[in-house]
Amino acid sequence: MSESKEKGYFIHESAYIDQNCQIGSGTKIWHFSHIMKDVQIGQNCILGQNVHVASGVVIGNNVKVQNNVSIYTGVVIEDDVFLGPSCVLTNVTNPRSQIVRHGLYEKTILRRGTTVGANATIVCGIDLGRYSFIGAGSVVTKTIPDYALYYGNPARFKSWICECGVKLSFDTTREYTVCKACNKKYQKDDDKITRIRHR
Repeated sequence: MSESKEKGYFIHESAYIDQNCQIGSGTKIWHFSHIMKDVQIGQNCILGQNVHVASGVVIGNNVKVQNNVSIYTGVVIEDDVFLGPSCVLTNVTNPRSQIVRHGLYEKTILRRGTTVGANATIVCGIDLGRYSFIGAGSVVTKTIPDYALYYGNPARFKSWICECGVKLSFDTTREYTVCKACNKKYQKDDDKITRIRHR
């Protein structure tokens, strides 16, 4: 299957797209990928080589999935998410080969703007907050706050991070900060931060 002017997306001829999938305009799906039935993929997404998307998965707009990533049933990916090469998403916390747990898939949500680094593992049943950043090779076992940088095994909080991907610095004399790269402002309130859109 190749690009359709009517539908406006590109599917490499080696990729497989099952029935009842919705694919947005501008999306590109590359070599040897498999999109199973009832998947929803938004506009302007890029799915690299050897990407597997299981039945029922929902992917937002402008999502970039690098090579060798499997996205399993129960995963919800919002807009502007980046999944690095060979990162791992799971959907059962206690899998056994001899026990069928199809009805027990857990929900994992990757909120808008999330970045997951190469080879990171995301244990199912958690949320990755808006514009959070997971470092390469990390193992994430709990919900991550918005605008938080986590890495390590297990992943631990390292810093707050801007929507543009630059670390943010707060000092004890003020409750807000400005990103040095893009000038976005953020308010800090105990263990969370929010972006200040008008001040």
